[in-house]
This record gives sequence, structure tokens and C-alpha cells, in this order.
Amino acid sequence: MHRMIKTVLAVSAGATALAALLLIPTGVATSADHLDPPGRTDGGVDPNPDIPADIADVFAWHSGTTTKIAMTFAGPVAAAATTPLYYDRDVLYKINISTAAPGNTPEFVIKYRFGKGKGPNEWGVRIEGVPGVDGVIEGPVETNLEKNGVKARVGLFDEPFFFDLIGFRETRSTGVLRIRNDRNFFDGQNDTAIVLEIPDSYLGSGVTNIGLWGQTLRFGGNI
Repeated sequence: MHRMIKTVLAVSAGATALAALLLIPTGVATSADHLDPPGRTDGGVDPNPDIPADIADVFAWHSGTTTKIAMTFAGPVAAAATTPLYYDRDVLYKINISTAAPGNTPEFVIKYRFGKGKGPNEWGVRIEGVPGVDGVIEGPVETNLEKNGVKARVGLFDEPFFFDLIGFRETRSTGVLRIRNDRNFFDGQNDTAIVLEIPDSYLGSGVTNIGLWGQTLRFGGNI
């Protein structure tokens, strides 16, 4: 059973956004998605939204002998905007993985940081804490990276979430279900995404269910 709950989370160290996807039979995780919390990430509420720290969604799936994980943030943006605009070296991105009960305490904490290159649009990424990886994975964004059998990529991707926003609003206003499967609000839009492919054996012998959630933390507090 997958359960997602939206809430607002704040810590004294700065602004924090949290999104969660549980792949475990029981348990609930506090979470947020696009433009949550509005007072920090929604331009309609805050004139200076913290877009780089705004988590969109967290996805995980299993195929073959690997587990794929993706966390999207800073979007959606029009697909015509081919240059990532929202890398930020002052935001720490975390993917937490729980492989044992109670499901909300991580056995693995994967951390992402971005760094600026010499050119105006040159960015690199540093990833640490990846299961099965000695040291760090690092390299330029928009590049396939690989180390110790783990594959990683950070960059712009087609927004993977499907949602009929018009139908949702019509349903709320009329009380009649108006959701349609041929009308996608996110069509033609991109998100920045952190994507990993990890061999199942790196997550532990006999592990069949995992808990997974993402976090962003801004150094020095929210803008």
C-alpha cells in the first residue's frame, strides 16, 4: 500500500521540504509536493519563492535486478527551456532509504550537492552515501555517471507525473467526477530530476520492501 500525506515541515537550520513515497505494507510519511509549503515555494504566495528547494515528486520502481529511484524538483518548466535554471549549491538534496522496520528511519542517506563550473551554465554534482559505492559519484550534470555498478544522472527530464488539473477543479466545484485520462496538465513540461539505478544486492540481502523519502535543506535558511 502506498500512502502519501502532505504537510509543512520546518527546521531551525533553514527551510526544509519533504516528499515521501512508501514502498512498505504499512506506515505513513509526512510529505509535500509541488509548491509546498506555499509560503516558501509558491510564487503566487511568496514573491521570492525558493524554487530550487521545491520537491515535486519521488518515484521508485523495481525491474530486473535493480531498483530505480527518481526525485524531481524545481518545476514544472516549459519543455522549450532546455537549460536547467535551478541548480543551487546552497541546497542539500537527500534521498532516505529504509530497508527495515519501522520504515521511517533510514539505513541509507544519499546526499546530493551541486557546484558551479567556469562557464555560466556549467554545473557539476557530487553524490555521497550511495549503497554499494566507495566514496562519491561526481561529474557534470546532464551526463550519465557510473561507479561500482550504480548509475546516476541529474538533469532535465520530461515531467513524469500525470494529472488532470482541469478535471480536478471541476470535480471539486461540481461534486461530480470529471477526471479524464486524455488531459494532462503536465504535458510538455519538464522537471529537474535526480535519478539513480542501484543493484538490489546493495540494499541488503533479503530486502523486499523499502521506505523511501526525499528532503531538501537550504544552508543559511530560506531566501
